[in-house]
Amino acid sequence: VQLQASGGGLVQAGGSLRLSCAASGRTFSNYGMGWFRQVPGKERVFVAGINWGGSSTYFADSVKGRFTISRDNAKNTMYLQMNSLKPEDTAVYYCAIDRSRLLVVRRLPRDYEYWGQGTLVTVSS
Repeated sequence: VQLQASGGGLVQAGGSLRLSCAASGRTFSNYGMGWFRQVPGKERVFVAGINWGGSSTYFADSVKGRFTISRDNAKNTMYLQMNSLKPEDTAVYYCAIDRSRLLVVRRLPRDYEYWGQGTLVTVSS
């Protein structure tokens, strides 16, 4: 099982980026997926999540209204559209797949089983 996160880069404040997370090795259409981010010296924190059908999403307060999450189960891929980026959004972003087939979106790292390698997002002021 592999998750490949991509789309990170350097962007100016106010700009946009779209992250992708491609899963391979098995089908994850029945599992929730999420994005987390981490800065050096701090814990990995939840950013956004989406349930297996895409009917439920959840966002951290810090990104609500600026980020959107979606998934294409036919492509085994999840996306994170990030708009109005701020310097405080700078972090390594990780995608992950939930351990369980729940309809709710879970927000704790321990609830996720598979993790991508991370993609660095840097927002300059």
